[in-house]
Amino acid sequence: MVDQRAIGRTPRANALTYTKALDPIRRLLAETDAARAKGLGPRYFSFNVAGGRCETCKGEGFEKVEMQFLSDVYITCPDCKGQRFKKEVLEIAYEAKNIDDILNLTVDQALAFFQHQKVIVAALQPLADVGLGYIRLGQPINTLSGGEAQRLKLSRHVKLNGQGAGSRLFIFDEPTTGLHFEDISKLLFALQRLVDSGNTVLVIEHNMDVVKTADWIIDLGPEGGDKGGQVVATGPPEKIAQNPNSHTGKFLKGYLIGKGRLKPKKPGPQELAESISGFSAAQSPGAIVLKGAREHNL
Repeated sequence: MVDQRAIGRTPRANALTYTKALDPIRRLLAETDAARAKGLGPRYFSFNVAGGRCETCKGEGFEKVEMQFLSDVYITCPDCKGQRFKKEVLEIAYEAKNIDDILNLTVDQALAFFQHQKVIVAALQPLADVGLGYIRLGQPINTLSGGEAQRLKLSRHVKLNGQGAGSRLFIFDEPTTGLHFEDISKLLFALQRLVDSGNTVLVIEHNMDVVKTADWIIDLGPEGGDKGGQVVATGPPEKIAQNPNSHTGKFLKGYLIGKGRLKPKKPGPQELAESISGFSAAQSPGAIVLKGAREHNL
């Protein structure tokens, strides 16, 4: 089950620790001439253990101020200025970037920067494959959205299947929540990789860009809530689109013929007049009040 539940609550966990790409990066920094001259081993480039981390904030980069009746406030650490490490550690650089610079790279930037480090690329590439190339390596996992958390979990399975892992059944709950169209395309590519590897993928989704690519659709309805729960139609997208009883099919048909989203019917003068309180063809009020309107509708 790849759901939207948070992966962890600690701000120490990030993309590097989750993918285990931090270990080879720490070794790279420790193998530099400057690190060897100072006797700084790999553990000095970890913010989870004492040694190289800032002891004021314990390597978190911020301090928590507890408020008695309000939410806790987080402020940037006054000693390391949010860089997590001691000055002597920040002076160590690999290809002109220190550990703080590396933590601030996005996944896509890191893939280009470490392009000759096969172990690091292999660990980070699955993140880019599921559309997470924009997140920063040091971003705490507990700040990711539900959709991002799902894709981060998915990236681990994409990597495992690339290593010949056995077949699995994956169940996704609205994985496209908050995604841009381009990110949806990357997600579909990752899901197809799972299927091509012999897995089965079940997606609970309302996004027609995903529904139209399915091999098989189970359309539940006919309405929502107490008026739903029945199997309205099953079959490939082309069959669902031809079913007159399927609300999904009505919208899906437009996507299959390349028209995408259905344009709403433009209201006529009378319909528009009826939707505005106090408005009539004979008079134009100084103020127009919309019935049932919300701020984001305007």
